[in-house]
Amino acid sequence: MKELNRMKTSPMEWTIDLNSDLGESFGNYVMGQDEAILHHVTSANIACGYHAGDHNVMRQTVRMAAEQGVALGAHPGLPDLLGFGRRYLAVDPEDVFNMTVYQIGALQCFAALEGKRLQHVKPHGALYNMAGKESAVAQAIAEAVAAVDKELILFGLAGSQLVKAGEKAGLRVAREVFADRTVQSDGSLTPRSRPEAHIEDPEQAVCRVVRMVKEGKVTAVDGTEVDIEADTVCVHGDDPKALAFAKGLRKRLEEHGIGVCRIGER
Repeated sequence: MKELNRMKTSPMEWTIDLNSDLGESFGNYVMGQDEAILHHVTSANIACGYHAGDHNVMRQTVRMAAEQGVALGAHPGLPDLLGFGRRYLAVDPEDVFNMTVYQIGALQCFAALEGKRLQHVKPHGALYNMAGKESAVAQAIAEAVAAVDKELILFGLAGSQLVKAGEKAGLRVAREVFADRTVQSDGSLTPRSRPEAHIEDPEQAVCRVVRMVKEGKVTAVDGTEVDIEADTVCVHGDDPKALAFAKGLRKRLEEHGIGVCRIGER
């Protein structure tokens, strides 16, 4: 496994990447505040047309991210525009492998048009959650990423099957945590259907992220203390308060002595 440099980076002792899911508009439907959010994050996960996004939005988002110096990442999802890729679909490993390759390849071409390379791949929604727990899905994604480009970094939920599969495939992995989501005692994300799934208080979110980065701990919804490693923090771009949240989170992290930088710069 290729290790990431997670801490002890000058001039700040601790560093973290801030990522956001972007490029999720398509056709006449506009979602998020991508251009503004790109001023405050360091890595962009760009939808590749399956769960959201389209060819025009993909190119526009790649161009905007490149102009801001934000790292480019493919955000492959299940083929489910109606459900925004958040519904479970029965897919076999071959489906997962091929749809992942297809979506990475599409975004790679748009990156090349801007003279850029992709930094990472992060699955979206239900595909991400499935890969967190189902080893066959995780393996298919990791093998797809490795087959396309072994230099790509695979983003996966800290402690998940996806991270393990990425390591096994010889990829660099980035352990992801979420600023605005709670976790279960096993470290998995609390399902969105539950009322305690989201953290609405920005200060509470900041305190949780600071603790995850500095102490390697997070408190689950049942009070369990969970060990966790954090390389990158997700700020959801489709939330109406995403811009204010991203801006405030970055400011407060830096006030707590945590430098914010893209993983490739560490």
